[in-house]
Amino acid sequence: MDRLWTDFVNSDYHDWRGGDRSEDRLGKAGWQQDFLNRWQLEAQVPASTEEESTMRSFRDGLQSLAIRLSVGTPLTEKDQAWLNDFMLSGGVIRRLISQEQGLDVKLVPIHAHWFQVIAEVAADFAMTLVEGEGKRIRCCENPDCRWVFYDDTRSRTQKYCDDKMCGNLMKVRRFRAKRKLESSGEKNEV
Repeated sequence: MDRLWTDFVNSDYHDWRGGDRSEDRLGKAGWQQDFLNRWQLEAQVPASTEEESTMRSFRDGLQSLAIRLSVGTPLTEKDQAWLNDFMLSGGVIRRLISQEQGLDVKLVPIHAHWFQVIAEVAADFAMTLVEGEGKRIRCCENPDCRWVFYDDTRSRTQKYCDDKMCGNLMKVRRFRAKRKLESSGEKNEV
């Protein structure tokens, strides 16, 4: 299950198959527009140099925090203050709206810029922690992938960002390593 914050963090792409290809998608106007459309957010595309620099710094810090939480390190007061600082830049107003199910109160952003988007990403990450689901934050066990994801499985045992891609790749790697070890063991016996 993609979340706003995981989609943002994973804009730093690494070839999950082990190749040298990596790509920082954060600075690409196409990725920026797709991201905004997917999450129904608004900002100027392309982002300014200052906004892009702030987004990169925030993404790297959020990725680092997610990795630390995924291995059981607790959230510190410093981490909490860091998230609060980013959420502070995203002012919202409350608006009463009518929906098919009845009335609802919606938080509507005051500004349409990338600092607001960063605040929404920080808030989504904070909500993951508030809902007690910080223990579901995972990093793909494929060392080439580096993808951060939210484990939405019932058993909370998901190891790979995608079982069909990274999961199968790692299964094949384990199989080949085992076969290589077995074949070298047979040669030593002869």
